[in-house]
Amino acid sequence: QVQLVESGGGLVQAGGSLRLSCVASGSIFRFNAMGWYRLEPGKQRDLVARITTSGSTNYGDSVGGRFTISRDNAKNAVYLQMNGLKPEDTAVYYCNLVQRGTDYWGKGTLVTVSS
Repeated sequence: QVQLVESGGGLVQAGGSLRLSCVASGSIFRFNAMGWYRLEPGKQRDLVARITTSGSTNYGDSVGGRFTISRDNAKNAVYLQMNGLKPEDTAVYYCNLVQRGTDYWGKGTLVTVSS
């Protein structure tokens, strides 16, 4: 079993920055991918960014170089630095871990960007 705990969400003005953190615990295998997805009201959950244990990254189309994902393998942690936030970035952000074909999800953290 794997547990994911997110932190770092909140309210920020447009143009501001936030840093999300997620720590995984439980049965974590050596090779996995961790990432962030977001869910806006009335929409499907979309990829924001993901990173593998080897450091390979990919980003969703909407973040356009404004967000940076990183991880600390020793801590089983993943981080999302979000700069230049826009009101359309408002969403619940979910931490995700994939290992051996199984997805695990955190409970989500709300990010609200005011205009």
